[in-house]
Amino acid sequence: MRPDRLNPLFADAASLPGVGPAGARALERLGIARVRDLLFHFPVGWRDTRVLASLADAREGERVAVPVRIAAHEPSRGRGPFRILADDASGIGMVLAFFGPKASGLASRMPVGADLVVAGRLELWNGRFQIIHPELTKPDAPATEPIYPLTEGLTSRRLAALAQAALARAPRLEEWIEPGLQAKRQWPGFGEALAVVHGRPDSSAARDRLAYDELLASQLAWGLVRARRRRQKGVPLVGTGRLTRPLLESLPWPLTGAQSHAISEIAGDMAAPHAMLRLLQGDVGSGKTLVALMALLIAVEAGAQGAFLAPTDLLARQHHATLARLLATLPVRLAFLSGREKGKTREEVLGQLAAGEIDILVGTHAIFSGAVQYRRLGLAVVDEQHRFGVAQRMMLAEKADVPPHFLVTTATPIPRTLALAHFGEMEVSRLAERPPGRQPIDTRVTALARLDEVVDGLARHIATGAQAYWVCPLLDGGSEGEVTSDPDEAAPAVARAAMLRQRFGDRVALVHGKLAGAARDREMARFQSGEAAILVATTVIEVGVDVPNASLMVIEGAEAFGLAQLHQLRGRVGRGTARSVCLLLRGEKLSETARERLKMMRQTDDGFAIAEADLRLRGSGELLGTRQSGDQGFTLATPEQVERLLATADADARLLIERDGGLAGPRGAAARDLLYLFEKDAAVATLRGG
Repeated sequence: MRPDRLNPLFADAASLPGVGPAGARALERLGIARVRDLLFHFPVGWRDTRVLASLADAREGERVAVPVRIAAHEPSRGRGPFRILADDASGIGMVLAFFGPKASGLASRMPVGADLVVAGRLELWNGRFQIIHPELTKPDAPATEPIYPLTEGLTSRRLAALAQAALARAPRLEEWIEPGLQAKRQWPGFGEALAVVHGRPDSSAARDRLAYDELLASQLAWGLVRARRRRQKGVPLVGTGRLTRPLLESLPWPLTGAQSHAISEIAGDMAAPHAMLRLLQGDVGSGKTLVALMALLIAVEAGAQGAFLAPTDLLARQHHATLARLLATLPVRLAFLSGREKGKTREEVLGQLAAGEIDILVGTHAIFSGAVQYRRLGLAVVDEQHRFGVAQRMMLAEKADVPPHFLVTTATPIPRTLALAHFGEMEVSRLAERPPGRQPIDTRVTALARLDEVVDGLARHIATGAQAYWVCPLLDGGSEGEVTSDPDEAAPAVARAAMLRQRFGDRVALVHGKLAGAARDREMARFQSGEAAILVATTVIEVGVDVPNASLMVIEGAEAFGLAQLHQLRGRVGRGTARSVCLLLRGEKLSETARERLKMMRQTDDGFAIAEADLRLRGSGELLGTRQSGDQGFTLATPEQVERLLATADADARLLIERDGGLAGPRGAAARDLLYLFEKDAAVATLRGG
């Protein structure tokens, strides 16, 4: 239950003075429904509003405020504006122009002879100063005023007045920041910080404090989820080595140190009396699938079942094929289920699963749909975690009598700050070593204008018996730096495949997200078997596709992709023994950010270094791909503030929970206010499916 003292902040914004139905609708368009939302709607800049003595002190193009006397009215003719002629104190004349509805009632509001102060952007028209749609202001107006993000029906001045009314309602709250930290940073209190942000241009310390509040609320919520999970009873799963030992002995090379360490951490978690929730993050080709399989085998050795969940049918089938190959000589019952399995095949899998006759089930979201029942689900591996929402995780958890162990993986290397922000309730294992046998990839950048030379090189490449990928961008990537889906996503790939087929015939396969499942499987099978030498695709092949004979990756329109995507796509090659090449085809016009991305791709194949660079170049918003329910989007904290303050917030949250008594300690009541303010109170129970 939210404390009564916070209720004024959660009152409807429509309850503020002068906010009628139209104003409330305008505020809603800005995401402002409550008083709290208005206080968290910060100015994006400030403008000079000093009143000048005369137009003689003004320059064209500036925003000015100046006292004038109304001299005459010139009503509009046809579509022209209603013009009002005015003179300043020194006799310099100017024109005030009003178009359309804004001209109504001007004669009475600005009568001839009236002394007024008008403000707006100064222009020249027919040799005279002019302001279009000037605002009326007061002679004693403040020297600066805030500029807010706006929508139709609201002005910055109106929002500033509403913000001041909201500040008057804000209660005084006890301090939740650790006193030593607050003193060291010289941060104001919460209420004072809000007043400074809305009232003064020099508000960097106040903005840092409020950003820190948001980050602290987030990390405190994660910490409470971790603490709650540790109190929940789980089923310890202890392996015997019956399956893991022969699997390791069958591998052509030993595990890397990072793989061995991660397996040890996972085994320790699974043996504990509470359910594991661990993130396994690793670079392209770092061996995550093998680590996940070892965890699944530990569950099977302990008499439980394992589920391996992948975000797409293509990736799920790839994982099933990989696991089947690794388990070929072991007595493990492996099965597959996706939405495309129907009738008798599906019923057989469901029956065997419920009877405990399947040890490991691989599939898409279909493996936790309503009819699916496990005999004893002990471990769920969720691949490409950021593509799933909270509800999907919770549905899978409900398939067990007690919470199963969770191992979630991502092939997107995640900077430490983003791991804290997006996966803060999880323990983290990191694979930063390349397994033996993985080949370095030669990355080059070539202009798209040299397309004919590239195709000639492709012909020489496949003539040696090797295979190649050709990835096409989508028609409209939206914001620069992340290629996303749109209604015509397949068009460039279809066109490029048609062009290449004119030269290479049926040796060209085509895969994209709009292709029917069976047709996509046939095309992938042609490429995997070697029947097709070239696979033209969209980013549907970004993760999971494993064809060791493919040693050339061509990425067309590379400047349209984010660094993380480019790195993931490059990781489709370098999986065999042959030297591999990634060719980035760029357009003629490159932004500075695009140049930096392509330069970074040439300089390194270290996915973690690339992820850090991606974070610097375009912030955290899309680094993990499409944002899903439960992901941490910050309202107040900028990417720069997240990078600078999050680790401190995480340490302070852990201190509060582990040493300062949690929510029951001296800072506890204030910390509860913080959680309610940033709406993390409900998240304590449901965040991340915890």
